[in-house]
Amino acid sequence: MLNSPLSASSNELVINILAMVLSEGKPLDRAYSQHFSGLKLVPAEQARIATVTGDILRRLNLYCFLAEIKPEEMERLGSKLLNVWHLFHELELPKMQYSLPVDPDDLAARIEQAKTNPVLWDGCPEWLDTMGREQLGAAWEKERAALNQPPKRFLRVNGLKVSRDELVQKLATEFVSTQVVDSVDSALEVTSDSALFRTNSFKEGLFEQQDAGSQRVAAALDAKPGMRVIDACAGAGGKTLHIAAQMQGKGRLLAMDVEQWKLDNLKERARRNGAHNIETRLIVGSKTIKRLKLSADRVLLDVPCSGLGVLKRNPDAKWRDTAERLPVLMELQKHILSSYSRMVKVGGIVVYATCSIFPCENRGQVDAFLAENPNFRLLEDETISPADTGFDGFYLAKLERIQE
Repeated sequence: MLNSPLSASSNELVINILAMVLSEGKPLDRAYSQHFSGLKLVPAEQARIATVTGDILRRLNLYCFLAEIKPEEMERLGSKLLNVWHLFHELELPKMQYSLPVDPDDLAARIEQAKTNPVLWDGCPEWLDTMGREQLGAAWEKERAALNQPPKRFLRVNGLKVSRDELVQKLATEFVSTQVVDSVDSALEVTSDSALFRTNSFKEGLFEQQDAGSQRVAAALDAKPGMRVIDACAGAGGKTLHIAAQMQGKGRLLAMDVEQWKLDNLKERARRNGAHNIETRLIVGSKTIKRLKLSADRVLLDVPCSGLGVLKRNPDAKWRDTAERLPVLMELQKHILSSYSRMVKVGGIVVYATCSIFPCENRGQVDAFLAENPNFRLLEDETISPADTGFDGFYLAKLERIQE
């Protein structure tokens, strides 16, 4: 877990980040960004802080139970929770300026009590466990256990610049150990604790950090050189860049989003990747979509979702208002699939994708769409299971337009 203790200031930073996420409702990545900004932390120390913070959030209710505190008390009582976390993992107690003590015998008794409650032991809130059982039945227990594990680190090889074997060898010269992922042609798993973004390989655009499950989504699009392709919910563009590599930089790839800052980030990443066939376009209203009717060979709809397949990587979603937001997100998914699918040509393919493993956001949405749109047919769909693959969880469905 940790090969050496965090410094006192780093332990305080963990508590401050947790307090910001739990008390202010700030997303974890933004809390990291805000707290790391301006600090002269070496990458290894940032990674260690993220390791502790991420593990606490993955099983927050368990650690709060063991420490006998509430999540909203993190700012005031966080030192006790941090002490509990270290004792639970049989690590040296952390150094902190002020620290609330933990009774070892009391902690041991509470650990034994927690072991009798598998839902608590897996760090799962009750609302999520209820939803998981409703959506997945008996399969939920293995997914619940998988989602409390630390995420693995994967790279996507940028086929525009390098082969997978070449990248393995080049990274080895930069002291980054990797192994191929047999089920995903473009993926490498990082097996060393290396500062990836400091490598020359990254600066040269030879790879992007991207989960192997996520890479299967863009691969399903099967984009070919010379095609006209639209990534309609591009965000910062991880999948867009993967599509550009599939197209070997030939053809037209339109990346669209409702937020300009994400598209600006994508442009910067595209330059580093050598992906010169990407054009960005801000979605300012329904007219943006209507103008592109029946224009694309392929359309990727990586829609906004609950994120309940990527809880290993984004564990703060368990402790935010995800359950309350889900109906709103599902209406948005329905709207995007219905409206944006109009951009694909007859004979073209739409891939609908989420980073959720729950059928209500996935096959349920696809079946409802097909019932209202007989001009499309389902070619295939897949749920990428965290428990079965070790990847993050995703869903994808390939839909072909068979008539106007």
